[in-house]
Amino acid sequence: MGDKKSGSTTFSVPSLPGADIELQKEFEQQQLATICGYTQHMQQPEPSSLGVEGGARLLSRADWGARLPKSVEHFEGPAPYVIIHHSYMPAACFSTPDCMKSMRDMQDFHQLERGWNDIGYSFGIGGDGMIYTGRGFNVIGAHAPKYNDKSVGIVLIGDWRTELPPKQMLDAAKNLIAFGVFKGYIDPAYKLLGHKQVRDTECPGGRLFQEISTWPHFNNGIRFNTTTEHPPQGQAQPQAKALPVVPKV
Repeated sequence: MGDKKSGSTTFSVPSLPGADIELQKEFEQQQLATICGYTQHMQQPEPSSLGVEGGARLLSRADWGARLPKSVEHFEGPAPYVIIHHSYMPAACFSTPDCMKSMRDMQDFHQLERGWNDIGYSFGIGGDGMIYTGRGFNVIGAHAPKYNDKSVGIVLIGDWRTELPPKQMLDAAKNLIAFGVFKGYIDPAYKLLGHKQVRDTECPGGRLFQEISTWPHFNNGIRFNTTTEHPPQGQAQPQAKALPVVPKV
């Protein structure tokens, strides 16, 4: 699954409409790094600021200590879908070192135990309000079957079945989406979905799903076709499945 290379040019960019984000050099480098083998892994760029004072910052794969992907594949953008996930496990993290470890743990699980090419998600959002680069934009993911080659998968680290993620996480996710639209990585008419709309899962958790259903572009018209969620009228509701004890993707 695909890659780019990082350069040293400084980019001067305007603020995004609808989001407190300044585009900057490191984000461009990270996108370049997804095309040519993640060469920025060998560098140690400073975390880049995506916002005004106290705003979200984007951390590169090198920042959180990502392993190189086994393979990288791209799809042509802009992505028509944005799919929101929760990690379930790892649990919520609230310091940057802990969130970096959570990203490494997810990559270990996906690459070493499941045999995937890389961490499954395009980006992760930590309880520290930081944005962590996973596979990046326009890279085929492993987070939503049938949508991996046409979506941006954003995981909010933690279990959000009953609790709402803190404001800084929600704001970071919104800002990342706005940035993707502004840069042409995400279609301006994108559809926003929760993971459970495309797969039989609880992800992204009931409380987070309730929250994103109020966001712009949320599309309730797409629903996973399963009798466990929508039994025919007059039939008994099937028994609920036992919850898995492994991270949900």
